[in-house]
Amino acid sequence: MAITAAMVKELRDSTGAGMMDAKKALTETAGDMEAAVDWLRTKGLAKAAKKSGRTAAEGLVAVAVKDGKGIAVEVNSETDFVGKNADFQKMVSGIANVALGVSDVDALKAADMDGKSVEQTVTDAVAVIGENMSVRRMAALEGASVVNYVHNAAAPGMGNIGVLVALNGDNAEFGRQVAMHIAAANPAALSEADLDPAVVEKEKQVQIDIARESGKPEAVIEKMIVGRMKKYMAEITLLNQQFVVNPDLTVADAAKEAGVEITGYARLEVGEGVEKVEEDFAAEVAKLNG
Repeated sequence: MAITAAMVKELRDSTGAGMMDAKKALTETAGDMEAAVDWLRTKGLAKAAKKSGRTAAEGLVAVAVKDGKGIAVEVNSETDFVGKNADFQKMVSGIANVALGVSDVDALKAADMDGKSVEQTVTDAVAVIGENMSVRRMAALEGASVVNYVHNAAAPGMGNIGVLVALNGDNAEFGRQVAMHIAAANPAALSEADLDPAVVEKEKQVQIDIARESGKPEAVIEKMIVGRMKKYMAEITLLNQQFVVNPDLTVADAAKEAGVEITGYARLEVGEGVEKVEEDFAAEVAKLNG
């Protein structure tokens, strides 16, 4: 497989590796981007960064809570200007309220909203506003108590990140602090038990390969891996992360002090995981004149 400059740039941007190292990694892995990231990490040439997912879609995430159920809904548009449009915001707020009565995004699209389906409502709005729009996804969460939070609020209950936190116990202020923590830290799971075992095993293998590059004996490597995996869990699982409000405590310890148990969470960020296609304007002009 031919290794292109664009592939090298993408790998450099996601890992912080040098150009020649990125090119060698792609060559060694036959252009497999994910394998190239692991190769660089094994050689100590890349940051162990989370895959943040390049944001392309614009729009809003709206949150709503009622009777122990919380929902977060992402409605996308082509530009961020639409997110500031009062009519768009009113529609998104209405969709969020409808979402409280359904279980998934397909049911939401089909649900009634003022006499027509949510999907038809969005289609009609496209004709009026002049941009493509869609209800992309939703998350639902239930608990004894559910707290919501939006980051970078464009209007009440909607912004570019929406978070829900379910608690056993009544401490809304603490729940809001945890929701703010989740917005900032973006954990991969509530606890180690909620992680995909394949993801954990893959990380463990990468850490083993990194340790072996140091040339240390296997017995030493085994002890190193225990410590490194503990650190890994502390970075990506909510309950083991250092609480942003008090870094001396883990989130789990802070919850204990607050007299509550965190039973679940959901986090939606506008455009998360959607790859943006960046146009090279100079190349486009050259192509047109070629």
